[in-house]
Amino acid sequence: MSEIAKTPQTPYYAVIFTSERTDGDSQYAEMADEMEKLASVQPGFLGVESAREGVGITVSYWDSLEAIHQWKQNERHLVAQSKGKSDWYLAYKTRVCKVERDYGFEKG
Repeated sequence: MSEIAKTPQTPYYAVIFTSERTDGDSQYAEMADEMEKLASVQPGFLGVESAREGVGITVSYWDSLEAIHQWKQNERHLVAQSKGKSDWYLAYKTRVCKVERDYGFEKG
């Protein structure tokens, strides 16, 4: 099964979260799993892709800017954001983009 998110027809939105981690786990993996599960049931959530080797990159896909705003304000997500600043990240950058076009290939 592909780990590439299945997204709808454009346009939709992508939130690109790029991070550099501190040393140690400090329950990071557990919170990351919880955030993915929580985001997946948020109205407007379309999918997520994530990779980490040195720099971590997580891209989540949303149907609207309002859905992104609601996710950013989610109470449990606010806790994760705070822990990220205090415990898990040396640096991070969040970018919100409108996807105008997408295309791909899948070997059948």
